[in-house]
Amino acid sequence: MSTSRLKIQLFILSLSIFISTISSRTHPLDPLTPSEITRIQSIINNHFGDSKRNLNFHYVALDEPEKPAVLKWLSSPSATLPPPRRATAIVRLNKQNLELTIDLSSGTILSKKTHSGFGYQMMTIDEQNLAVKITKKYVPFVKSMTQRGLNMSHVECSTFTGGWYGQTYEAREDEPRVTKILCFYSEGTSNLYMRPIDGLIIGVDLDAMKIVEYKDTGKAPMPKAEGTDYRDESLRVPVGLDLKDTAISQSDGPGFKIDGHVVSWANWKFHVGYDMRVGPVISLASVYDVDQKRQRLVLYKGYVSELFVSYQDPSEEWYYKTFFDCGEWGCGQSATSLAPFSDCPPNAVFMDAFFSGPPRGSVVKIPNAFCVFERYTGDTMWRHAETEFDEFTEARQGVSLVVRMAATLGNYDYIMDWEFKPTGSIKVEIGLSGVLEVRGTSYTHKDQIKDDQHGTLIVDNTIGTYHDHFLNYRLDLDVDGPINSFVKTKLVTKRISDTAHRVPRKSYWTVQHETAATELDARTRVGSQPAEFTVVNPEKRTRPGNTVGYSLVPGTATVPLLSGDDYPQTRAAFTNYNLWVTPYNKSERFASGLYAFQSRGDDTLAVWTDKNREIEKRDIVVWYTMGIHHVPCQEDFPIMPLLKGGFELKPTNFFERNPYVYAKPLKLSNSTISPPAAP
Repeated sequence: MSTSRLKIQLFILSLSIFISTISSRTHPLDPLTPSEITRIQSIINNHFGDSKRNLNFHYVALDEPEKPAVLKWLSSPSATLPPPRRATAIVRLNKQNLELTIDLSSGTILSKKTHSGFGYQMMTIDEQNLAVKITKKYVPFVKSMTQRGLNMSHVECSTFTGGWYGQTYEAREDEPRVTKILCFYSEGTSNLYMRPIDGLIIGVDLDAMKIVEYKDTGKAPMPKAEGTDYRDESLRVPVGLDLKDTAISQSDGPGFKIDGHVVSWANWKFHVGYDMRVGPVISLASVYDVDQKRQRLVLYKGYVSELFVSYQDPSEEWYYKTFFDCGEWGCGQSATSLAPFSDCPPNAVFMDAFFSGPPRGSVVKIPNAFCVFERYTGDTMWRHAETEFDEFTEARQGVSLVVRMAATLGNYDYIMDWEFKPTGSIKVEIGLSGVLEVRGTSYTHKDQIKDDQHGTLIVDNTIGTYHDHFLNYRLDLDVDGPINSFVKTKLVTKRISDTAHRVPRKSYWTVQHETAATELDARTRVGSQPAEFTVVNPEKRTRPGNTVGYSLVPGTATVPLLSGDDYPQTRAAFTNYNLWVTPYNKSERFASGLYAFQSRGDDTLAVWTDKNREIEKRDIVVWYTMGIHHVPCQEDFPIMPLLKGGFELKPTNFFERNPYVYAKPLKLSNSTISPPAAP
């Protein structure tokens, strides 16, 4: 047999094995597997041939099947073939962004489109590493370090995006794709972010891979290393906290099941996915209704659409620090392995994640990227003590199921939780920790400061800069079906007329329901008026006649404080309102637009909603923006304790009664713990 014929037969055999593998997959929303990522890399490299040496892989993900196809498969998975496995990829070649759609079974590129708009995809890890490498070898930079008396072996640098500030170019492709470089000094501490090397402005063209901007504004004060370390092995004095070891024991194993990426627990069933840009993706979340004896769909798909961070120091070295963490760096590819017993309790089950990364689109594995665990809160879920007519107390302990991922984006760590409760609620929470972004100063006491430092003096020679965190969640709610409406239930005060009511009361409050007809009707700044916000299914009613729905219960209302014409705010206009509602559109995935890096704000959630499309009795998507204005304090040094924010999706006339009333009381098993004796 000839060598060429043998190669053909081996290729056909491997292709048939691959096709049989993907056709037997159990779920069409499963994230790309390592073998699929490798295959995508091979298909794209073969397509571009010799030019592949200049090819960079910026974003590779599952090309999600159309919703009707997924729902059809979900209704009868044993009788319906899953939709074809396809991938989407954005690669950069010859200063062009190319959008590709790949069919994984045939190994072909189905479509290729050149992006003609502004902005770029998120940076690759490869090019970030190379930008740092050439900076540290740049002769003027080395000279600056020598003049500061710094040892290059302790100098560490990192990439920061520079945004867009009104620059124009003759042609869009002429706009350079530039990253800023910031450097830190690690001598005497592992907490290098607490020792920034200020006074430098460095820009690297990522396509040409050369330094295009360099300015040394002069030697600036550097924060001291003393007291900045936080590692247990480095702490030389007792911290004064004697905490007892705790443990959660489940002798019969976890109370949930994981089949591939599908999680089943109590009355919940949902799919856990992963995307290298946004991180965790929760899909097809349905809750079991005991009265109707069926699973009822609540959330078709939910994830963090964007994470916008803006610092409030307008100086030449700081003004550009306004970051889109998901769109510029990738919240998913920035995920870090969760530590058992620290990040997650002993009863947690872990899941890995995979993405297309260095070198040039190869498989990167993140071990323990997710953990899933039951949380015994110690709180009471519901209770009543009857003392007047009888004597008894009935209560149920709070238990929930948590899916967690942590993303480390430079100095900050974000802990992303999706918590499912047997009451039918979904609590979505973000926790912020990590290290503050600081700058050096000559001040050692607040009384010395006479001008605006744009931050807090948190320790000698160190200013913690004021900043914001805004997260936008894309929530494709399908409440008992895809045809939904968005209702604002406003709480309004009414005066009582003496002629109408013979009572001494002068006022009461009642509700006014307003169904949003269009996108502009739905835009809401939470907190401007007492109200509830509910996605209802107008075609479904409970036995008493109420329309079934799920309410979004906001957390603390936060609004942007930047002026509307400021360039960062134009790019992050999705923060202008806390609530937005759009008709379902598969291509509208990210509130900051598909190309957030150096974007100009012309393809964002705010722009889409200006179309004012109809949303009543439609398949709709809710976008919720939550924010935190962070004024640093000394307790944030040397490492920041967890700061939380979030919201809740709560059933509202969805069930006929409290679904948790059916739950049996929890009992302590295999335990000798007994309630304490009465005093």
